[in-house]
Amino acid sequence: MKTLNGALAAVIGLVGLVGVEAGAVGEPVRFGGLVREALEPSAVSRWPSPGYRCVQFSSYDRASVASSDERTWFANADAGHYLRIEENAGHGGRREWVMAEASGAGAVVRVWSPNPKGVLRVYVDGGAEPVIEGEMAGLMSGTGAVEGEGVGEPLAWSKAMGWNLYLPVPFSKGVKVTQSEGGSYYHVNVRLYEDGAVVEGWGRGGEAGRREARAGARARGEALRGWSPAEPGAEVRVAGGGSAVIFEDGAGPGAVTSLVVKGAWTAETLRRLVLVGEFDGAMTVWCPLGDFFGSPAGVSPFVDLYRVVRADGVMGSRWVMPYEKGGRLRVVNLGEEEAVIRVGVDSDRRGWDGGSMHFWAGWVGEWPIRTRRAAGTKDWNYVEVKGRGVLAGDNLHVVNPVTAWWGEGDEKIYVDGESFPSHFGTGTEDYYGYGWCSPALFNAVYASQVRCDGKKHNWGHTAVTRVRGLDAVPFRESLRFDMEVWHWAECDVAYAATVYWYAAPGAWSNRLTAEHVGAMTGLIRRGVPEAPALPPAFVIAGALECEDLKVVGKSAGLGVVVQDMEGFRARTWSNEGQLWVQGRRVGDFVELAVPAEGVGARRVVVYATRSWDYGVVRFSVNGTPAAGAAGEGVDLWCGEKREVSATGPIELGVFEPVDGRLVLRVEVVGGNERSDGTRSFFGLDCVVLGAAE
Repeated sequence: MKTLNGALAAVIGLVGLVGVEAGAVGEPVRFGGLVREALEPSAVSRWPSPGYRCVQFSSYDRASVASSDERTWFANADAGHYLRIEENAGHGGRREWVMAEASGAGAVVRVWSPNPKGVLRVYVDGGAEPVIEGEMAGLMSGTGAVEGEGVGEPLAWSKAMGWNLYLPVPFSKGVKVTQSEGGSYYHVNVRLYEDGAVVEGWGRGGEAGRREARAGARARGEALRGWSPAEPGAEVRVAGGGSAVIFEDGAGPGAVTSLVVKGAWTAETLRRLVLVGEFDGAMTVWCPLGDFFGSPAGVSPFVDLYRVVRADGVMGSRWVMPYEKGGRLRVVNLGEEEAVIRVGVDSDRRGWDGGSMHFWAGWVGEWPIRTRRAAGTKDWNYVEVKGRGVLAGDNLHVVNPVTAWWGEGDEKIYVDGESFPSHFGTGTEDYYGYGWCSPALFNAVYASQVRCDGKKHNWGHTAVTRVRGLDAVPFRESLRFDMEVWHWAECDVAYAATVYWYAAPGAWSNRLTAEHVGAMTGLIRRGVPEAPALPPAFVIAGALECEDLKVVGKSAGLGVVVQDMEGFRARTWSNEGQLWVQGRRVGDFVELAVPAEGVGARRVVVYATRSWDYGVVRFSVNGTPAAGAAGEGVDLWCGEKREVSATGPIELGVFEPVDGRLVLRVEVVGGNERSDGTRSFFGLDCVVLGAAE
């Protein structure tokens, strides 16, 4: 060994189960085992036993029926679609919106929503009472109680306007997931095990054991987030146009267990240095280094289940790369100048059997892609695979030349020749675990937005990633993964995607063919695309931008996000953005600290926004109600024409700063009966302070 050390229900009914040989079953599936599997990076590297298929229920627009009808295939009304609405006779006829339902043995493994509403309930094995029940936003953020305690990270979180619940809920006979209000965007991912699999449903095994497993998950999550590999010690020089072997073993079986690199990275070196992996005589990895580690076009620090990127340029991978006879890793330099990097590779000896699979990583880029305005452009293919394997994760890198949102496109994942995808999503950011086109950076164990140049909008480079644990997608014969390109503007964008999967010997992929590698080599040598500079933003004189002010108080679980407003009407909102507060009910509030250094009272003026789903809000400063109507209630509904508009100045009165600041409180006190949704959203543009007189 040479090494350098250092219509979904119909789809579900038609698709055969993925598994090992017919009738083969392993140990019973229990909650504790699922939790351990969820946080073990090597778990996905073997063919699952017992076998399962992973399906997704979602609120995708039901107008999308067939790809042959382009008019409806990219339909974008993706909220509020459910399997049905039912009345629960056992609980006084309460109405429940059914998000997901399946029979047989399995587990709910992921729930996502950007606007969780009401009460989330999970019923298992025909039970009349839910085994999980609580405020949806609280449960999914990890703060709501499950068996007397919050789930917490890494199995639940709310970041960048996305609520994610990865708490596994096993069932032996069937499951139903509901919420008490409609109108949400949602995904529910469910494992369905092969016939004969033994699963202990949530009601068995005991509360104490589940509490212990959740505590173990929190501790394991802390350890994962704290992973910081040692700096690699071996220097490797890769000549321009050449390559260098960084690992080689011809005496398998074995596996690469970690890869760590460090360099003086630039956007170009991260793209022009390509990792190539060859295992048992087949090339299964061809990917630019930056993209492989989830940090394209620059160093963007983060850590997840499989990878870490540090600000000092150290990048690490925990993808396990097994081989039966031999394996080799090379770094290929597609640039003209020599590259000097440091590399560390760890490996071990392990057996090879019928459940073993090779690691694959493929990359694809395209630019320019000319988008249609406010419409779907095309289904853009991430990857196609033939053979038996498991989808394990992916990254997307977008270069957007304008501030308008680029990511309305839905994921479509086809397993084993499906004519309609068993995974049909609701938006690109939704797939990556966040919501409402948020530009906020976030990092979680399964999903992250590691770069977004726009800060307040979505201009420039954006890099997002999602890796899979219990929501990995097995396939027996084939996999096709598409993402819609759907932009609100007509422009030229750049897309690049990396996909990670495992596959049994003999598999094929369109991302590892000689023809594809040749085309991508040419594309990379053109250089990393860049977005043109933006013109100076419109700014209201004296504005203190609300999106820049510190939030010092808010209702529990309340969504507060920066929103780009230029797409609604240019040069209308100061700095082209606002603070978007996604109220859910009367009483929801946000408090902002407004700097007011110096001596003397200040005249306070607020600029806000009117929209079709906004509420009636009341303003106060330092606990004192604002003067006039602002202190009683300002209706921010925009009117029947549904045109988003700026309010202009709203006079709050004169107030004395305390400790060099004013605390602005904005609270929902009602909603226009003609407003949509919760009638409790509101948007805050800026604050202007003036002399008291």
